Amino acid sequence: MSWTNLLKKPDLSGINVPEWVRFIAQDIDGRWWGYSVEPLQNHRGWYENEVGEHIRLVQGKASERWRESLIRVKIV
Repeated sequence: MSWTNLLKKPDLSGINVPEWVRFIAQDIDGRWWGYSVEPLQNHRGWYENEVGEHIRLVQGKASERWRESLIRVKIV
């Protein structure tokens, strides 16, 4: 799997990202989450849209650009 995004991707080395993860995104506090379906955005972060799964991946540095952090996972 590889990542496509507009911002710097998080360091996921040593993190076991489940195969079902299709999107990752960062919340306002710097936490990166993995989602099985495209998440929705609120005023503090991202959330699953009630039909998918989600998992916390890693704590990163908070970013003012978190709203631009949604990354689609490309299956290779």
